[in-house]
Amino acid sequence: MTSFFGASRTPTATPSSPAETAARVENLKNSIRNEVALQNAQELMSKLTEKCYVKCVPKPGSDLSSSEQKCLAQCMDRYLEAFDMINRTYVARLKKERIESQPSDSL
Repeated sequence: MTSFFGASRTPTATPSSPAETAARVENLKNSIRNEVALQNAQELMSKLTEKCYVKCVPKPGSDLSSSEQKCLAQCMDRYLEAFDMINRTYVARLKKERIESQPSDSL
């Protein structure tokens, strides 16, 4: 019998060792991280396109003028630079918080 998502309802064999379980968990975590990163990149590109297009192309036509092309390029560069700076700051803060939350071994 299959579930709503097409998976079998019969229990699957459990991993034979803790190492296999840990490897499966790590693979699942990596898959989730990759999916989240892909979703974030798609959202970034969507926002970037929307905001820069609205700012730089006031009257859409069949072609972009040279000033519209230049505006779009500069807008995208600024947007990506800002995103990169925010991302680096956020990652650094997460690392700092992770280090601070670990118990010290200085006993």
